[in-house]
Amino acid sequence: MKIIVPMAGRGSRLRPHTLTVPKPLIPVAGKPIVHRLVEDIAGVLNQPIDEVAFIIHESFGKKVEEDLVAIAQKLGAKGTIYYQNEALGTGHAIMCAKDSLSGPAVIAYADTLIRADFDLDTSADSVIWVKQVDKPEAFGVINLNENNEIVELVEKPKEFVSDLAVIGIYYFKDVAVLKHELQLVIDNNIIHGGEYQINDGIKQMMAKGMKFVPGKVDEWMDCGNKDVTVDTNTRMLGFLHNDGENLVASDVKLENATIIPPCFIGEDVVLINATVGPNVSLGKGCHVIDSTIKNSLVQTNSHIKNAKLDNAMIGNHASFDGNFTSISIGDYSVLE
Repeated sequence: MKIIVPMAGRGSRLRPHTLTVPKPLIPVAGKPIVHRLVEDIAGVLNQPIDEVAFIIHESFGKKVEEDLVAIAQKLGAKGTIYYQNEALGTGHAIMCAKDSLSGPAVIAYADTLIRADFDLDTSADSVIWVKQVDKPEAFGVINLNENNEIVELVEKPKEFVSDLAVIGIYYFKDVAVLKHELQLVIDNNIIHGGEYQINDGIKQMMAKGMKFVPGKVDEWMDCGNKDVTVDTNTRMLGFLHNDGENLVASDVKLENATIIPPCFIGEDVVLINATVGPNVSLGKGCHVIDSTIKNSLVQTNSHIKNAKLDNAMIGNHASFDGNFTSISIGDYSVLE
């Protein structure tokens, strides 16, 4: 089994954080989004992963590439890096990894997290993972026949089709078939929204009678902008806490400080005259002094004092001193 992860863009909706760190590498509950995504998919598949292929922009740099390869290696898999340097769509991104498009594979876009527990239907040609939503008109949804097979993909339907939204994770029994269809999409310049789309390859597979079935996830968490990323951090902390995971490093230094779970507290964190939690992630090396923080995500080596934070997101190596509350500041920022 292979996992193919398109993650080329840095993400403009999560600036300023993505000016220095690609969005899929921003940590949620102490671990990068893409790391959690790959681990969660591997857990659902419950079978050996041979390769994890990442499609990135070349500007991400060698350190990011090394970190991504390490994610694959932790699963006992080969890590492969491909480049998509032009934003030409989901279908184009997948085809940038054409040398890895063979055999059974999962394709997953790296700005989402899931919680799921189901048996993968490997008899189907493809599984499209979906989540029941309240406002399906805002999403791409699937249409099912009486045999619970997917017969249509509908993008943001104006009239009700179904409430099962496509979340951007797909299984293919032989991803080489999708590769063939996407090559036809590109060769025939089939473009929607100015881009080559995975859906056009999937629709061609459906037209040829291939069997598509839904895979339903229990939780679908977005990391598209600051507010939803902070909310996703909160939800993930709750799941991990309920799973019994130890989220607080053993070397945290506390001086007149309280941690209200669930919280992720990384190594070398110092808390002085502080109340942290619930629903807070503090990355390695953070110092929090004379402050109260809840429902917030702080990355690594940031210093916070005289603060009362709620629904805040702070990057790496930032310094914050003040009485602001709902904030979003990126790496190396200073507010005094």
